[in-house]
Order: sequence, then structure tokens, then C-alpha cells
Amino acid sequence: MSHKLGFRLETRLRKIGINTLSKASFSFFDTHNSGYVRKVIDDNAAETHMMVAHLIPDNTRAVFMPILLLVLSFSISWRVGLTISILTLATAIVLASMMEGNDFMTLYQTAIDNLSAETVEYVRGIEVVKVFGISVQSMHKLCNLIYTYAQTAYKYSQVCKKPYVLYQLLFYGFVPFITIPLIFSLSAFNDLKTLAIELIMTFLLTALMLTAHMSIMFISMYTFKANYAIDTLEKLYKEMESSKVAAGTNTEFHNYQIELKDVCFSYKTGQEILKNINCTFLENKFYALVGASGSGKSTLAKLIAGYYEIKSGEIRIGGKLLSNYSQAALHKAIAFVFQDAKLFKKSIYENVALAKPNASKEEVFQALDAACCQPIIAKFKDGVNTVIGSQGVHLSVGEKQRIVIARAILQKAPIVILDEAQAALDADNEYELQRAFQNLMRHKTVIMIAHRLSAIKQSDEIIVLAKGQIQARGKHEDLLANSTDYQHIWALFEQANNWRVNDEKLA
Repeated sequence: MSHKLGFRLETRLRKIGINTLSKASFSFFDTHNSGYVRKVIDDNAAETHMMVAHLIPDNTRAVFMPILLLVLSFSISWRVGLTISILTLATAIVLASMMEGNDFMTLYQTAIDNLSAETVEYVRGIEVVKVFGISVQSMHKLCNLIYTYAQTAYKYSQVCKKPYVLYQLLFYGFVPFITIPLIFSLSAFNDLKTLAIELIMTFLLTALMLTAHMSIMFISMYTFKANYAIDTLEKLYKEMESSKVAAGTNTEFHNYQIELKDVCFSYKTGQEILKNINCTFLENKFYALVGASGSGKSTLAKLIAGYYEIKSGEIRIGGKLLSNYSQAALHKAIAFVFQDAKLFKKSIYENVALAKPNASKEEVFQALDAACCQPIIAKFKDGVNTVIGSQGVHLSVGEKQRIVIARAILQKAPIVILDEAQAALDADNEYELQRAFQNLMRHKTVIMIAHRLSAIKQSDEIIVLAKGQIQARGKHEDLLANSTDYQHIWALFEQANNWRVNDEKLA
């Protein structure tokens, strides 16, 4: 029963962690690496199991067994009772001195958490490690954490060493030491049988008391680990909650016109990324954001999607403040396609259906068709039921992108944001992807961040960003004629397109 309660608590804590994680803003993930989050939510939830599973039986034994042994020892004789009482008192003092190492135990657990999190990140980047032949020693942060863990573990063991050795000597040396004076006092006893019984009972009760005290030690350790795990979980959950972007309860949009007024934004540490952004995105129009890396394009797109809290200014959709809408309403209204397409280890069908869990099979297949995914599905014998990432099933960047686009098409969001979604296209996939984009963008308000300027020449308006500010806006031809920033970007784009390997220089 207690183990059932332990597993239920683990499950409950993990569910709370995942639910809270799903509501955390992007700012939380900017400051917490995935290895640390996984360690806290998964491993720390498991740490509570031992305490709960053994709470009733072990605590009962730890509390009542020493008391019963003392009562039993005094019932045998006052000499046996006094001996066991002295032993219990001495052991309590030793155990109390061991508990003084709790501060080191906290440091030790923190060192384990940090090392575990960094190790996960190291394993995730193992491809880079292998390609460049990077040794563990060259990964300075990981090496420092390994060294810190080793030093902390050593210091903690040193703190516990003396009390633990004293504890062992006390128990394993107590009986031999008390037998010597008792043997010398044999002559004082007229009843040798009574003496023998008292000696035997002293041996037995000492062994039982050892078991009881070991239970107390283990319970203390489990309790400390569980308390540390719960404290860490609570701290992480509070950080997730505090990072949440303010959301309202509105679920209805009068229209999907987007307005930004004097919008400023900066990350927690650093200078302003966006300064006094004023612009309007009309409904069912195609807009493009261009600018050098670091100009604030992606940040602006994420602010429109409600992923971050703005520092000042206003963002409105349909005339209402963005913060007035519920998160569910925003997720339904805005489809965001990132450059780095993320797919889960699920079937192709399930990956697409994530956008609309109650979608019919017909709707999912229509979305796959619109995203030109049929050639991908045809490659595998299981078709749409093929599990991505299992049994050698691997997709190219372009193929992953098409499945992500199918997901966005199924979402049927009236606002579509494309964050450099065409930046990593290969030649074989480019045509199919362009068709998929056309189907996704039809009758939508589209905001595209693009490095391939040829893809946005026909957009309704191009917005040029530089150093977090809007430098120019207009159609392609107007910007080429009037904007030096856009002229520079276009010149670099054409130069990159016309670049060829110079055989003479390579020779």
C-alpha cells in the first residue's frame, strides 16, 4: 500500500511538472537548460518515493523499537537496562553529530543536479564532440562540475567520517568492553545462570538496537533527500509560474489586425532588443521582416505570438490587448513555424494531429496533402503510422519542415508566423516546400522572417529592422529605391547567390 502511494505521488509530481512546464514562457527556457529541467522534474519526483513507501513501516519501527527494547531490557534486570540506556544515549549523540553534515549534503545534492544537467547537454551535443574530436577535458564547464562534485563528495565524507567510525566502534566494541568488567565481577554473583542470561540478552538487545538505529539513519537520509527534492521542485515550479506571460480570458477575436504601439523589449539581462516599435499588420496580408542577425526580427515575431512579456507599449489583435486573450485563444489564432523543425518520437499522423487533437482522419490527410507530404509517406511501408526516429526512420530537414507545415495547416490559424522557415532548404525539397507554404499562407495574415529575399519580393510590405528599430518599410521596389539599409541587404543577398567556388584561388 505504501509503495502504491509512493508511485502515485511520483506520477502526480511529474504531471504537475509537465503541466506547469507547458505553461512556462520562453524566458524560462532562456535561463534553464533542458537537462536541469528534466533532472528536477523526473529524478526529484522519484526521490520522494522511498520516503513515502517506507514512511509508515520504517517510522513505526524506528520510533517504537528502541522504546520496546529499553522496556524489555529493564524487565530483564536493571543492569541490562542501564547498559542499553547508556548505549542508546551515546548513539543518539553520535547520530546528532552526523546530522551536522546537512549543509554539506545540500551542497552535495546541488553538485549532483548540476553535473547531471550538464552531462545531458554534453550527450545531446555528442555529434559535435565526435566531429571535432573534443575531449571531456576541453569541455570546461563539464570538467569544472565534475571537479566540484568530487570535492563536495570528499568534504561531505570527511564530515561524516569521524562520527560514523565512532558509531561503528561504539556498537561493535561496546559488548566486548562491557564483558571484561562483568567477568571480573563474577565473584559478586552467587547465581551464575542469571549472569549468563543477562550477558546473552545484552548481546541480543545490542544487535537489535543496532538495527533500530540503522533504520533511523536511513529514514533521516530518505527524508533529507525527499525534502531537498520537494524544495527543488517547488522552486522550479515557482520560477515557471513567475515566468508566465500575463493572460486574460477573452477567446473571441473581432478581426485579426495586429497593432504594435511604442513596443520596447529587453531580456532580463542585457540591453534593449526592441525600441519603440510602431507598426500595423492588416488582416489577410503578407508581411516580411528583414534585417541583419541580431536586429530583433525573431524577438518581434515571438512578442506578437505572446511568447514574451513586453517591457512597455501595447500589442493588440482585433483591437484588444494581447494580454486580454487566453493562452488557448492565442495558440488557436497564431501558427508559428520555426526554422528548426521539431518532431516528437511519434507517428507522422500523431505529429500532425497535435495541432488539433479532435481532428478527423480526413482533416489530417488533407493537411498532409496540402503540405506535399505524400512522397514522404510513400517512402515507408507503414505510411502515416511510421514512427519518426525509430528503427532507422530519419527525415531530412525539408521533410521535417513539410510535416511541421502540415501541422500548421491543420491548425487553421488565421495568423501565420514563419521564422526563417526556408533558411535550411535543400534543392530536392525546395519546390515541394514552396507549394506547401503557398497552401499554408492562403487567406491568412502572414509574417515571414526570411533570409532568402527572393521569397518575399511579392509581399504586401517589407519591414526593415536594424538594431531593434524599424528603419524602413514598403514594397520591394520602393525600398530598393529609397532605403540604404535594404539596398545593403539586397546587395549581400545577390552577392551570395552569385558566389561560385574560384578554382584558381583554391589551386
